[in-house]
Amino acid sequence: LAWFPRLARFTRLTRLTRLTRLAWLAWLTRLARLTRFPRLARAVVKQLILTVTRQCNLRCTYCPTAKDGWPSLNSEDARLAVQLFAEKYGGGAIKIFGGEPLLVPDVVRAAFDEASRHSNIRWVYLSTNGLGLTTEWLDYFGRNPKSILTISMDGRAADHRKHRRTLTPTVPDTYDHIISLLPHLLTTPRVVITQTIPPSGAAQMVDNFEHLVNLGFWRFNFLPGYYLAWNTKQHQHLIDGFTALSKHFQSVWAADEQAYVRNLFTWAPTPFFNTGMVVDSDRTIHATNIGLSGALDDVRDQTAVGSLDKPPTQAALDLAARETNQLLQSHLRPAVWESTRKVDEALSDFCHTLYPHWAAWRKRRNAA
Repeated sequence: LAWFPRLARFTRLTRLTRLTRLAWLAWLTRLARLTRFPRLARAVVKQLILTVTRQCNLRCTYCPTAKDGWPSLNSEDARLAVQLFAEKYGGGAIKIFGGEPLLVPDVVRAAFDEASRHSNIRWVYLSTNGLGLTTEWLDYFGRNPKSILTISMDGRAADHRKHRRTLTPTVPDTYDHIISLLPHLLTTPRVVITQTIPPSGAAQMVDNFEHLVNLGFWRFNFLPGYYLAWNTKQHQHLIDGFTALSKHFQSVWAADEQAYVRNLFTWAPTPFFNTGMVVDSDRTIHATNIGLSGALDDVRDQTAVGSLDKPPTQAALDLAARETNQLLQSHLRPAVWESTRKVDEALSDFCHTLYPHWAAWRKRRNAA
């Protein structure tokens, strides 16, 4: 977004200077396509990606994260990372990932508490499988005006359990645990359900979405399986599913009812993975978190630009981030990269169909 005022001055496209913030997003996509301007198309996102741990109590069939044999950050590491992000890199949004972050609850709390001290940190996202959630945690997130809690679910109980295998027999059933917290979840502000869509579940994605809506959820983020081989039939199921979901959200907004699609406000230069200031669980700093994947672990030496003890310059982060897609293409099988590109295109097309309908709903709501 910061590019547009500069672009307007250079090109004297006065129409650009009058566009709303939402319209900037549409122009960004169109401009990147029309001009193929590499610096613009691969802009570095201003965010801190905090991998507090790689440990996880589940072994989901579609999750690429390498989990075993890694250290975790401690509370002081988390505070230092947030402080560096706010004071050295200008702040922005923070995303806390794992593994499963709530396996190190003190580290998560330290990150949230430190973020509350910095006015230039707007949001702190926590992505969780839900097993570590309690009513006490939900109260904590509800009191924190910067928190956005994203819970990963597949949909109906059978589909949810199909791909989410517990690490040991003592780990509770994740679906049952989330449902046990449902009354509290539905009254907690800013809870977003990330509906994961593996290739084998694409044909059921609409039914699974309707199940989640019937549970009472209305804030969603959609995450199809990336870096997996989708066959032609599965890919078509995904496109058809997004078409059906688009019609659902259009009808909801036309009726002036509430619905939120997180994907509309998320842009990244790399499918699935994130760029920014990425702090891994071993305290190293990277420009991207593609090294989370076990299949891409050998690229970490190329993505590393520093550590919490020796933080990189912003220029070093920017330069390394622009090389991410090239690294991915050179290390992935062509069929997997092409499959990922098509899946990402299906998700992007879904978002493009929704922008004008969301904007019209928002305009009516603001007018009222």
